[in-house]
Amino acid sequence: MALRLSIVLGVLLAACTNNPYPDEDATAKIEYVAFQEAPKTLDPAVSYTTTDQAVIGPVYDTLLEYHYTERPYRLIPGLVRDVPEPQQRDGRVVYRFRLRADLLYQDDPCFAPALTRQVLAADVAFTLMRLADPLVNSPIASFLSRIDGFAAFGERLAAERDRDAAFAAKPAHEQYAQVGGMPGVRVRSPTDLDIVLTAPHPQLLYWFAMPFTAPVPWEAVAHWDGRDGRDAFAEHPVGTGAFRLARYDKRSRIVLERNPNWYGIRHPEWRAPGAVDPSSGRPLPFLDGVEMRLDKEDIPAFTKFLQGYYDVSGIIEESFDRIVRDERLSPDMAARGMQLERAVIPSIYYLGFNMDDPLVGAPAGARGRALRQAMSLAIDSREFTRIFQNGRGIPAESPLPPGIFGYDEAYVNLFRRVDLERAAALLREAGYPGGVDPATGKALHLTFDTQDTSSRGLLRFQYFAGAWRKIGLDVEIVATTYNQFQDKVRHGAYQLFMWGWVADYPDPENFLFLLWSGAARSKGGPNTANFADPRYDALFLAMRDLPDDARRLALIRQMRGLVQVECPWIELFHLESYVLIQGWMENVLPTGLSIPTVKYVDVDATLRARLRSEWNRPVRWPLAVLAGIAGLVVIPAVRTYRRERR
Repeated sequence: MALRLSIVLGVLLAACTNNPYPDEDATAKIEYVAFQEAPKTLDPAVSYTTTDQAVIGPVYDTLLEYHYTERPYRLIPGLVRDVPEPQQRDGRVVYRFRLRADLLYQDDPCFAPALTRQVLAADVAFTLMRLADPLVNSPIASFLSRIDGFAAFGERLAAERDRDAAFAAKPAHEQYAQVGGMPGVRVRSPTDLDIVLTAPHPQLLYWFAMPFTAPVPWEAVAHWDGRDGRDAFAEHPVGTGAFRLARYDKRSRIVLERNPNWYGIRHPEWRAPGAVDPSSGRPLPFLDGVEMRLDKEDIPAFTKFLQGYYDVSGIIEESFDRIVRDERLSPDMAARGMQLERAVIPSIYYLGFNMDDPLVGAPAGARGRALRQAMSLAIDSREFTRIFQNGRGIPAESPLPPGIFGYDEAYVNLFRRVDLERAAALLREAGYPGGVDPATGKALHLTFDTQDTSSRGLLRFQYFAGAWRKIGLDVEIVATTYNQFQDKVRHGAYQLFMWGWVADYPDPENFLFLLWSGAARSKGGPNTANFADPRYDALFLAMRDLPDDARRLALIRQMRGLVQVECPWIELFHLESYVLIQGWMENVLPTGLSIPTVKYVDVDATLRARLRSEWNRPVRWPLAVLAGIAGLVVIPAVRTYRRERR
């Protein structure tokens, strides 16, 4: 018995480790990252979250990509041989996409009896038809409406399904073929495809740098239907990327591995722009795989990062002042070899007014305008980011963030400087002297609807209410669930709200359309403020399709001036990301946009293994004490037992 106990304690002493990964992976080129929420879908046609994109991006290659290091952002060829230029034909704008000739999908049972097949221009056409399909319900369908026949295709498809149940039961690719496709998507050859637009739309190319438009094989959609034990397509991606999904347990662990069918691996001699690191010229990818572990809570995940078990991390608020000092990495973190990367995310966070509201909106005319301006003058966005975001945010003066054409660092919004005296004067002009509503004799009562019911969220919103209280206004915080808030927005039952927008693509149109009446909430768009100004609309439509030139800049400045005066928003900040990177990670570059960059990342796995060992030396003394106790207590007891048996 004593011998057995000693053996058990010896094994425990030898195995005392907190390493969550197998020993055989210690020197493998694998990137380890945490995720907090399970992906909602892996169908590229509908995925719109960063968690989804972390999986989808490396698996689905796109026709176009962004240059990894150049800023401003520049498109480069991905699956196609060149970035297409718009051509004018018969009064239409045409883009010709020319796929590389020897592209393969990853190996997958959907191609049985074969393992894979060539990527064809017809697959791109199939993808675009899926985006127009009402049953797929892609969030970007409206942005592709200038493709000739795009909307009509979806309407014909829906009508035929309603008319004929047998038709509706057919696989999607058969339905698409039967209703006849769309005239704006023309397959010219196995590798060439024309996209025909009814009107100019320069931003179209950006959509072809996103997984939404990545080629999808019809076989995958037909085979992975969730029936007879098969996965649903939304959980079984079949792509052309540098990585493929090897394990998908979205409640605990997601694993990506190299895709040997990727064109960069099969054809390094092509030296294709998307298959070569622009800094070193080395062929991609550098990693063998990526492992994502579910860690729902910030503090445990950050602790594992500090132990070396995750390779990159954000910085939790509780540790920010210890990690970052004077916008630099603290000496103790720098001594561990860590790197701090800062990047301005192309984004805008703002307080919005419901411009349909009779009190704060357009129906109130000049009085409503003066009220909105006064409320803007009371908000200190720099102080807000200092208190609630550790200063991670650049105060916003207009909807356009840094890095986007039209952003002007020297521009000053006259209503985005705290000035309580001027705010008081504007309130008098609005008919609310001292913030008092003459109809009630009390402080003017307004409501601020939020979709965050957490205690921390309420503190953030109370900050704004406190600022408005200083000019005499009574703003009530009404916190509801996200779905309830969205229902209020749909019905216009709100006055103030806080919202944010992160760019889909790096173009001013993607921010300025947030105040275009054509994108109003009533039309399913993101113009939650319901701002509708004919002057702004005319300027927006004139600016939208222009190249980045002096004329476009002049129009942007006019729009900016209008927004300043009308004040449908109180611009708050452009978000900054602070990313900690372990010293063994190489070639990691935060991009701001949600761009798949895993193929560019490298890791010194040997250094990682050594530092992990140093940072996590086992604490063995408790077991040693236990072994000593065993020697003092258990062994004499055994001897006594044996003497009595004799």
